Amino acid sequence: MSEETVTTEGTATAPATQVQQSDVPKRHLRKTRVGQVVSNKMDKTIVVAVVRRVPHAKFGKIIKRTKKFYAHDAQNACVVGDLVRIEETRPLSRLKRWQLVEVLKH
Repeated sequence: MSEETVTTEGTATAPATQVQQSDVPKRHLRKTRVGQVVSNKMDKTIVVAVVRRVPHAKFGKIIKRTKKFYAHDAQNACVVGDLVRIEETRPLSRLKRWQLVEVLKH
């Protein structure tokens, strides 16, 4: 015996299994970072310095760690000193793996 239901028109349909939104794993979530533009001398590329505050491994004091990311800026819209949001993307060149999402402050 199958678990098919018969509708009023006489066609057989399978019971609908509802999948909740929380049961489906989130895929392709891209990382975003907020940082300051430190260089825009390349064509369609900016260098963004992202500062993290982390506790020291031994002493626990909060220290700053800076990392530079190369990001794609298609319109050459950024200038040095801008606060920007960048997003992870596929490799665009040897060093570029991020793209500009928005300029937060000019």
